[in-house]
Amino acid sequence: MSTANLNADDDAIVAATRRWLERAVIGLNLCPFAKSVYIKEQVRYVVSSATTPEALLEDLMNELQNLSDADPEKVDTTLLIHPFVLQDFEEYNEFLDVADAAVEDMHLDGELQVASFHPHYQFADSDANDISNYTNRAPYPILHLLREDSVARAVEAFPEAADIFEKNIATMEELGHDGWDKLDVGPAR
Repeated sequence: MSTANLNADDDAIVAATRRWLERAVIGLNLCPFAKSVYIKEQVRYVVSSATTPEALLEDLMNELQNLSDADPEKVDTTLLIHPFVLQDFEEYNEFLDVADAAVEDMHLDGELQVASFHPHYQFADSDANDISNYTNRAPYPILHLLREDSVARAVEAFPEAADIFEKNIATMEELGHDGWDKLDVGPAR
């Protein structure tokens, strides 16, 4: 595990994020690619102290550059956890366009991409409490920075990658809200 700028509160935030990764993302196999980088300790956890979207953008750009410069054998992916900004999902969702533009402006498109997790994640045309939304719900808002090469290798190794979304929905429907709550990974209903 690689961490950056951790204090006591940050430790608790990272611990909650790791619990979510272990119990939900890996434990429910929501992302069949996550276990490998997690076990190899190639995940970098960064807790942003940003309280404005502008400050978060600065942190995002720093972390995009850090990931681009890092040895993939040491850091393959970064979780930029930002508990103090973009708590509203609609504002967060709008920020994702800014994040994608930053990747492009830094000439990292084709090299890196940004995935998204949020405590109030909601797919378009779904009810806010629909269990399918929980596939992308995390204890804190997170910008997940991924290497395109790693994604391509993972998809190649997992031929049914196109079926992941549907499988995840089925997993969540079988688990239900009570099952999710028992995982204790936040957020609860």
